[in-house]
Amino acid sequence: MTADQTGPVVRTPYGAVRGRHERGVAVFRGIPYAAPPFGPRRFRPPEPPEPWDGVRDAGAFGPTAPKPPYSGAFAHYLSDPVVPGDDCLNLNVWTPEPGPSARLPVLLWLHGGALTRGSSAVPVYDGYGFARDGVVLVSVNYRLGVEGYGLFPDAPPNPGLRDQLAALEWVHESIAAFGGDPDRITVAGQSAGAISTGALIAAPPAQGLIRRAVLQSGAPEASERDRVRRMVRRMATRLKIPATAEAFAAVDRDLLLRTQAEVGRRSSPVLGGPAFGIVVDGDLVPRDPLEALVEGAAARGVDLLMGWTRDEYRLWLVPGGLVEHVDRLGPVAVAGAMARCHCGHEVPHGYRALHPDSGTSEIVGQMVTDHLLRLPLHRLADSRPGTSHVYEFAWPSNLPGLRSCHALELGFVFDTGDVPDSAKLAGEGAPQELCDTMHAAWVRFVASGDPGWQAWDESRPVQILGDGPPHIAHGPRDAELALWSAAEAVAPEPDPVDGVPATVRGAELASAVRRLRRSVVTRRH
Repeated sequence: MTADQTGPVVRTPYGAVRGRHERGVAVFRGIPYAAPPFGPRRFRPPEPPEPWDGVRDAGAFGPTAPKPPYSGAFAHYLSDPVVPGDDCLNLNVWTPEPGPSARLPVLLWLHGGALTRGSSAVPVYDGYGFARDGVVLVSVNYRLGVEGYGLFPDAPPNPGLRDQLAALEWVHESIAAFGGDPDRITVAGQSAGAISTGALIAAPPAQGLIRRAVLQSGAPEASERDRVRRMVRRMATRLKIPATAEAFAAVDRDLLLRTQAEVGRRSSPVLGGPAFGIVVDGDLVPRDPLEALVEGAAARGVDLLMGWTRDEYRLWLVPGGLVEHVDRLGPVAVAGAMARCHCGHEVPHGYRALHPDSGTSEIVGQMVTDHLLRLPLHRLADSRPGTSHVYEFAWPSNLPGLRSCHALELGFVFDTGDVPDSAKLAGEGAPQELCDTMHAAWVRFVASGDPGWQAWDESRPVQILGDGPPHIAHGPRDAELALWSAAEAVAPEPDPVDGVPATVRGAELASAVRRLRRSVVTRRH
């Protein structure tokens, strides 16, 4: 983009940047918050960017982190732009009033994408709506996949999460010049971005930097180190190299991405399998973030807004026709869900009793959603009554089969329901009234900590959005969640092939679950 010499100029700690005036707000794109993470910096913690002289043009999105494309089945529903270049640790700022006197609330957005895909350039994340309504919106790129979350013996863990911390520190230091208040920073994310948000608010180096947090369809968690190691080892086996950062750094980057995509094909939120994730590392993540937040003193002054979509799992199963496939597999699919959730037979039996007319895909999908999202978010809310607000997004997509699926709420939160990339999930004609309602609630929360409905207490209030007029339901999933507390926890045992717990495995079930994962790969890709 050609530099606009009349655009707004703001000075950062590393140099001045020139943005653009767009629709009455100022926009700055592609500002580096850390140095390019390649060469000697590869697989290392982020380092500050090199200062620059003069005024740097900030009119276009910066490079995105290296990532494989979505498979065809998912690309039909999800956009993921690619901007080439090495300087991928960059961020964007939308502000209604650049200048230190404004002191506006700040929303720092962390994109989702399973820590392997996504970027701040996705059009659904356009920050105009927030800036228009008095919030400084910052969106961030960070390292993904093996570059950001590979676990190696010769490199520190969690470089992608360390990137996010560096971005948060940059915002805290720099955002006043863009009109933001460094004492009113809300960190927000969806899916993997919400998991990252949970890790950040629990991280010792981030204490005192975050005033509020939003967790959309993701709960704080630490991945099992062996699950992450299996990803690295399988990639190393295919590449015929040692499973070290030094060896991986010598591999052609495109080959590394192709290998990562091939190895990750048999993993899914529903059926598990090896995957990249945040791990306990002794300093940034000294313990499981959920336990640190529920049982420890981390982030005790942080207001929380968190929730889920009613039919999260539909995005995981609808692409490629997997709903019908899982329904046909029946008990084999249930065995896979039991392995994923580390539970015994009493849990799926209880779901069957509560929902006798539901197919296997519905039972399996809601079981996994409760295990991954609703249970831990309920625990987190229970530990922080009065300062937590919980929602359920229930509007069904206009596209066949998706219902209220994972990521569908994003266009409503950002008030970007009219962009074509939102329509890929929502279909045409998403209700603007619901966009207005949800976006306004997020703006209120960022500004004040109150989205406009009852805070969490012993009555377990959940704001239902998109199923008729907004309303509170008390404990809408209590019957299902009670099955988990009544069931005896089953401790997982490592499986040398697929991580299927021995308690539900048996030779036949382990073989069946592996066949199920292979069939999912075939249909999804």
